[in-house]
Order: sequence, then C-alpha cells, then structure tokens
Amino acid sequence: MRSVGARRVTVGLVCGALLLSGCARFDDSASSPFTEEPTLDAAELEPPKQRGPESSTTRPSGPCIDPDPAVVVSCLDTTGGLVELGGYALVTERRTGRILKVAPEQPPVEVARVDVDPAGDGGLSDIAISPTYHEDGLLYAYVTTASDNRVVRIAEGGGPPKPVLTGIPKGTTGNRGAIEWSAPDRMLVLTGNAGDPAAAADPASTAGKLLRVKNPTSNGNAPTEVALSGIGSAGDICLGGDQVWVTDRTPALDRLQRIGPDGIATTAWTWPDRPGVAGCAVTPDGIAIALTDAKALAMATPDPTTYAVTAPPSVFFANKYGRLLGAAPAMDGTIWVSTANKSEGGQPTPNDDRVVRIPPPTAGGGGGPD
Repeated sequence: MRSVGARRVTVGLVCGALLLSGCARFDDSASSPFTEEPTLDAAELEPPKQRGPESSTTRPSGPCIDPDPAVVVSCLDTTGGLVELGGYALVTERRTGRILKVAPEQPPVEVARVDVDPAGDGGLSDIAISPTYHEDGLLYAYVTTASDNRVVRIAEGGGPPKPVLTGIPKGTTGNRGAIEWSAPDRMLVLTGNAGDPAAAADPASTAGKLLRVKNPTSNGNAPTEVALSGIGSAGDICLGGDQVWVTDRTPALDRLQRIGPDGIATTAWTWPDRPGVAGCAVTPDGIAIALTDAKALAMATPDPTTYAVTAPPSVFFANKYGRLLGAAPAMDGTIWVSTANKSEGGQPTPNDDRVVRIPPPTAGGGGGPD
C-alpha cells in the first residue's frame, strides 16, 4: 500500500521516574508556554481538498450518508483511537481490528487489519504513526489478544504485526490502552488495570501504568520505565509542548492528570460524577476531552504559566453525536472525534459509528455549552 503522509514530531521528553500524586495543585515552577499538540502533515499523498464542517449545507440522501456536514464518515463499527493527518485521518475499529483511512466525502479505505480479542473493552484501542512515517509507513497499535494486551508494529505493505511490548495483563475489564510518541526514540504507553486496582499499584506489574519505552524494537520485550502508577481504566495520552496529559477512570472518579518536564505528576481535574473521560487533544484553547458516558466534549483550560486548571471544564455538543471516544487535533483548528455508540450501553443510529469534525468550541458552531 502507498504511504499516506509525513509527520513532524515536536515534543518534550518526560523526565525521571514519576510517582502518582493525589495533589490537586500544579508545580508553580513550570514556566514553558502552553503550546499545541504536535502537528501531523501529509507530503507524499495529496489528501482530498479539506473542507470545514460548514462548507456545505446539504448532502444527498442514502445509506451511510449523514446529513450533518460535520460528519466525515458513517456506518463504521464501534471505533477506538484516531490520528488526523491534514484533511484525512486514520481511525481504528475496536472490535474488527481494522485501521481505516477516512476523508470527507470519500469511502473509508482499509489500510491494515490485526487480529484482536474484543471481549469486554478490549480490541484495537489506539494507533500512532511512526515518527518517520513518511519514510517507513509504519503504524503502531495497542491491541488485546487472546492472552494479553500488547503494542505491535504494523507495516502498511502487509505482513503480520511485529510485537513491540507484550505481556501487559489482560482482564475481563480494564484492557483499553493508549500510545503516543514523546520523542523520535521514545514511546509512551498507557495501560489499563485489567480490572485489578492492586496491579495498578504494584511496581512489578505493567497494568495500570504510564510506561516509557525507549527505542522500541520488534522483539516484544522492549524495556520499560514506570512514569505513572495507579491508572484505572485507561483513557488517552495527549501532548502539548513539554507537558504530558493523561485521562483515566477509577471507581471513585474520572481524572485528567499532567506530567511536567520535571517529572512531577499532578491531578489537574477530577469528575466525581464519572462522565467517562476518554480521548483527549491539546488545542490552542485548552485540552479537549471526549466524555463517553456524558455524550459530550469537555474543554479544560490550563493557566498558560502554571498549567493549573482552576475552573470546571466547559461542556459542549452534549447529546449531539452520542458516545464520544477518540479525539485528535487537526491543523485547521477542528477537533476530530470518533464515536462508540455500537458498544455496550450505546444507542446507535442507522449511521453509527462515525468520525466527526467539531469546530473549536470557543468559536461557536453548534452544540454550545450546556
């Protein structure tokens, strides 16, 4: 298959062995300006001409043609993670193991498929593109197999996935995970607790952790360092400048946590009502967070100097697209989200599941704050 783009990665390193902190304040010594998540752009394959969600007002009717012009693609199986590449995106189907290229007004194209065990919340949870994607066309995925959760490397040209990190504990729940590159030679891996909070606190277990993997190889035994412990059900990792943001769910509350370049982990915000925090995206306006159970998008606004989140995150687009799961920033300022209405607890419409482009909430554009 052809390579579908090039990626620039500009990120900070996460330093030191980190410990989870229950503190609700930020380290005031942080002084780097708040910046966007690394951008992704396509160079080798010209993407379809990008159109904003408001560029058209009508669409032809028919199966899997959503009348909402913000909808990129309809009639997918329930989704997992996604990454936007400048006018198009790669999105996963959690239960089928498919990775699809999706673009406005274009049918989805399968670029890869991996065998997964979709029981519970397992399956194909997330993807990331190689830091040298324009040269090697490699994809990385967090998947659930019959025996474990793992990170694999996938070549667009075909061939079986190559194991990068194996043996992450698997359970009846807590199998979702997320991956992101924090530097060209370092991957961050967020793992769920496999339904066992004790494992998340156990330094000998890779369950319920944010892991640093340096120079990941394809032998399945990449060495790891624990960056953060005590993760419940994994949400997502999103990067902004030299800050790492992590979402997860615990039996008591949902959380947004931050790790600064000094290695200190702090709790940025908590949701005792447990709206189901999931995918996140760093934008110029703040941290956009998909709320699966609340069926909405939240925007947390950190202070540009201290990164403290002192006001309740605003909630947008409630009940407009159902259960939101994945979230990714786009270069045009929109936020691409994926839905999981076909998962347990959802109420799918005939056009679900979908990928949707949401305008920056502060700029208006429908579904304002509730």
